[in-house]
Amino acid sequence: MTADSHALTTSEHAPVAELAHDSRGGIGTPILGMLLFIASEVMFFAGLFAAYFSTRAANKPWPPTEFSEILNPFSIILVATAILVASSFTCQFAVWAIRRNDRRGFLRNISVTFILGVVFLLLQAYDYSLLFDEGLTMGSGPFGTTYYTLTGFHGAHVFGGVIMLGVVLYRGMSGQFSARHHDAVEAASLYWHFVDVVWILLFSLLYFL
Repeated sequence: MTADSHALTTSEHAPVAELAHDSRGGIGTPILGMLLFIASEVMFFAGLFAAYFSTRAANKPWPPTEFSEILNPFSIILVATAILVASSFTCQFAVWAIRRNDRRGFLRNISVTFILGVVFLLLQAYDYSLLFDEGLTMGSGPFGTTYYTLTGFHGAHVFGGVIMLGVVLYRGMSGQFSARHHDAVEAASLYWHFVDVVWILLFSLLYFL
C-alpha cells in the first residue's frame, strides 16, 4: 500500500467529530451563525425597549398607582433572577470543561444549566399567576401591555434556549463533543448569556427604574 493510499484510507475512516473540527482556527460556522442571530435579536429587543420608553413617556405616573406596589422586586421574581444569573455561570463552566476535554464536568454543568433554565420558566409562570390575581393583565392599559410584551418575549427566548441546551445535553451524552469539536456548545452558551443579560436589563427597568 502506497503512502497516498494509506492516507486516503485513514481519512475515510477518521471520526466524524475530528473531520468536523476546523484545525485552522478562526470562528466556526455555528458560532458565526449564532453571533449574527444574536445581532438581529439585539435589534429586536432594542425596538421593544424603544416602544417601552415611548409608552412610558406618554403615560404618567409610571407605573400606575394601582400597580406600583404589585411589582415587588424582593419577591419570587428576585429568586428567579438569581437562578437565571447562576445558570449563566454554570453554562460557562460547561464550556470551560469541554475545552479541556472534561466531558464529565461538561455534562454536569450543562445539566445544571438546563434545570435552572426550566426552574426560571416555572417561577416566571408562577409570578404571572400572582400578578393575574392582583389584577395586572395584558388588558391593564399601556403598562400591562408593555410589561407582558417585554417579559413574555424574553420568556419565549429562554424557552428556546432551554430547548437548545437540551439538544446540547443530549448530544453531549452521546459523546459528540470533545476539546476539538464543541462549536455547538460555544454557540449555545453565547445565546444563553444573551438572554441572561437581557433579563438583567428588563428586571432593572421594570422593577427599579
